[in-house]
Amino acid sequence: MRILIIEDEIKSAEYLKKGLGDSGFQVEVANDGIDGLFIAQSNDFDLLILDVMLPGIDGWGVIRRFRERSQVPVLFLTARDAVEDRVKGLELGADDYLIKPFSYAELLARVRTLLRRTPMRQQDIVEMADLEVDMRKRRALRGGQRIDLTNQEFALLQLLLQHQGEVLSRSQIASQVWDMNFDSDTNVVDVAIRRLRAKIDDAFAVKLIQTVRGMGYRIEAPLP
Repeated sequence: MRILIIEDEIKSAEYLKKGLGDSGFQVEVANDGIDGLFIAQSNDFDLLILDVMLPGIDGWGVIRRFRERSQVPVLFLTARDAVEDRVKGLELGADDYLIKPFSYAELLARVRTLLRRTPMRQQDIVEMADLEVDMRKRRALRGGQRIDLTNQEFALLQLLLQHQGEVLSRSQIASQVWDMNFDSDTNVVDVAIRRLRAKIDDAFAVKLIQTVRGMGYRIEAPLP
């Protein structure tokens, strides 16, 4: 999913871009309100992360004009913590408001929450860390290396990526990949995950497929 960050603090913008990129998002950055508004209106994004204090046009002006043409979620990220500022941002159409300084983990949680509220667009290319998956051509690359997957392995990887960051239970996976009811005595899901992990993760330092004990599995890039 695509995110636009409009932030004039260069280091903060680059930190967010790297973190969100490593978490599987496609990220672009603008460092002033004029460029940010133009990029936001000229491209399809799934989320805007918007600072208030911007050169050119401030965040209030950006969201006011952006809301004339789009209902894409907007997360305000700013040091302005007065109640009246938060109220103003929400009244202008912001979907959430996060005060600086913030933890990256909280930002990521809020980003995912906002994105879950909107219908997911089917992407042709999904990237996470150095994994690249072409959904249309059903092709996967890791670190530039082609990974050969069976139809069921690709379906499993596709399901995990469509719900990246979310824990999927064995029954959810079984019902969507194999169209079967999960039997607790059957280890088909665990075996499939183990085979997929052998191809996707074993030869690489960064592990993407994670086991959440007692709950299920998820795919997620580690926090920077």
